[in-house]
This record gives sequence, C-alpha cells and structure tokens, in this order.
Amino acid sequence: MNTPSSSSRPLAIITGASNGIGYQLALQLVQNGYDIVATGRSEKIFSAADDFRRYGVEVTPIQADLSSYEEVERFWKEATALDRPVAVAIINAGIGVGGAAFWNTDLEEELKLIDVNVTSVVHLAKRVVKHMQANQSGRILFTASISATQPTPYETVYGPSRAFVYSFAESLREELKAEGVSVTALLPGATDSDFHARAGMGNTDIGRMKKNDRVLVAKQGFDAMMKGKDHVVGGDWATKRAGFFNRFLTETYKAGRQGKAAKP
Repeated sequence: MNTPSSSSRPLAIITGASNGIGYQLALQLVQNGYDIVATGRSEKIFSAADDFRRYGVEVTPIQADLSSYEEVERFWKEATALDRPVAVAIINAGIGVGGAAFWNTDLEEELKLIDVNVTSVVHLAKRVVKHMQANQSGRILFTASISATQPTPYETVYGPSRAFVYSFAESLREELKAEGVSVTALLPGATDSDFHARAGMGNTDIGRMKKNDRVLVAKQGFDAMMKGKDHVVGGDWATKRAGFFNRFLTETYKAGRQGKAAKP
C-alpha cells in the first residue's frame, strides 16, 4: 500500500503507460511537473517508471491487467491511497484484434478487448469523475482513435470500441461543463508503435504504411487536454485531413476503403 506523499506537485494517473503513445503521454506529464501513478500490463511498467523518475518527480508504477474489475479497483485504490487530489487522468490503455474477418477471429480475444477498451474505461472514469466533480477541478484525456470516425472491417470489434470511447468522452464533457472538469478525446491515426503488429495486422496495407510519430501524437493530445479542447486528431496533416473528411463521407464508402487497407 502506498503512503501519503508530501509532494507539492500536481498528481496525474495514466493507464497503458509502458509503451507506445501511453509512454509518450506519461513523458509529457513528468516533463511538465506532474507526479504520476502509471499502470501497464507487463513488467515493462517498472523500467518505464525509472525513465519517468529522471525528471525529478514521484512515480508509482502498478502492473495491472485492466480487463479485470478487481485490477481496475486496485489501481484506483493505490492511486487514492496517496491521499492527494488527482489533477489529471489519462485513460489510455487499449488493445486491438484484427487481421482476419470476424468469423475467423477469436471470441475470447474480442471479449477481452471490450473489457479493456470499453468496460475498464467506464469503470475507471466513474471513479475519476466522482473524485474530480467533488473537487470541482480536473482534466481527463481519453485515447480513442481515428477509427472512431469510420467502420473498421477486419478490425470489426476494435473500431466500435473506439467509437464508444469518443462518444463517451464528448458526453461526459457536456455533463461536466459547469463542474470545473474538462474532458478531451485523442484520436490518433496509425502511429509508430507495435499496436498493429500486436493486433495481428502486420501483413496488411495499414500495417506496412508510414506511421505517425508517437511523440508528436502524444504532445498533440497533451496540449489539447491542457487547452480544454473537446478532441484532437493525432498525427500529421494528412491524418488530420482524413479525420475531417470522414465527417462527410458515407459509411459504406469508408467501410470499403478501410476494408482494402486492412484485409490481410
């Protein structure tokens, strides 16, 4: 169990901080003077914590599998055991399943995806929002995806899970307008992490395409959160343009385009 801290720095919590965009978001936090409580699924979270401590802040690493209700509760309880207000919450953890048609993918993997990408997001957000609303202060950043703006054949469950997060963030934002709490959604395009390989999409056009810089994407998300924006498409100009035009294209057109890019 953690002991209360005497630090005067603001406290942030972040999920999925051991690699990819989450690692870079955690770096943004520590570089801007936040103590952090950070979680990851693997032991990599402990070596990542050593990196974060180089910025002279307090770091509490927690290895946890957020597909489990009990693990989400443990993460939140360990964060609040510090007896400090949570100034920022970055709810970033997510997994993908793709690289095959829905009838050929594994049901257990897809149900776990829903547990991580949807259920744990709602669960942790419930704890965070009640805490911040009571304090009348706080900032929340949800990592969704540009996939939230289009159908995602061959990632048939992943895209809808991110669409949920995007809509959830926008809904919470409206509810919290008068409560001193801002909510922002980060919608990254394809980014230079191991996400697509881990999702089984290495042998697809999306897997092989040029990716956005994860450092840039994380900075865009952090800056948007600090400015209180409702959302930001993370990536280069071409990615932002795609996010803009997705508002006007038909779902059938976007499904066909995405199907060609994602089909193995």
